[in-house]
Amino acid sequence: MTGFAPFSADGHDVHWRTWDGAHVEHLTLRWENEAWTAIGRVGRERVEYVLRIGPTWRVRQLLLFRDLDEPDLWLATDGRNRWGEMNGAHRPELDGCVDIDLPCSPFPTTVPIRRLPLASGEAADVPVVTVDVETLAVEPATRRYERLDVRRWRITDAHTGDAVEFDVDEHGVALDQPGRFRREA
Repeated sequence: MTGFAPFSADGHDVHWRTWDGAHVEHLTLRWENEAWTAIGRVGRERVEYVLRIGPTWRVRQLLLFRDLDEPDLWLATDGRNRWGEMNGAHRPELDGCVDIDLPCSPFPTTVPIRRLPLASGEAADVPVVTVDVETLAVEPATRRYERLDVRRWRITDAHTGDAVEFDVDEHGVALDQPGRFRREA
């Protein structure tokens, strides 16, 4: 049990500002059609993403919009960690990945944080699909999620060793991520 408060079915809104204060992300989370839909509008990168997340906090789809009405990138999983594109093309290099990592946004960390049944002091390695929103490059990677305390987490890139520590709110959503994002009231 993760111990996080449930989200209201009416939805949840969150705002972050980049650490330098120049740009804002607005996130809206809504319960629709038996799943969560997270829509993030990221000012600095000028992108919008949509994550469809199942009721057990498993990623189902990622749509990324940059400058078109149609998604520039649309990835989906079949529920068995096999990934493909909107056109049906299988992406075998992503098979086995469970979550999405969008370095331009703090929200995608919420998905494994809410799903993983970690107690304080425990950790889990999570295979993720990393997305470069500028080039649309996607590749598999591993992130180590460590629950340091009830609301304190550390995420480490298994390849580079880069880590970020941050606190989450009662719902498991990131507050400030030092050097990256500040949560706004």
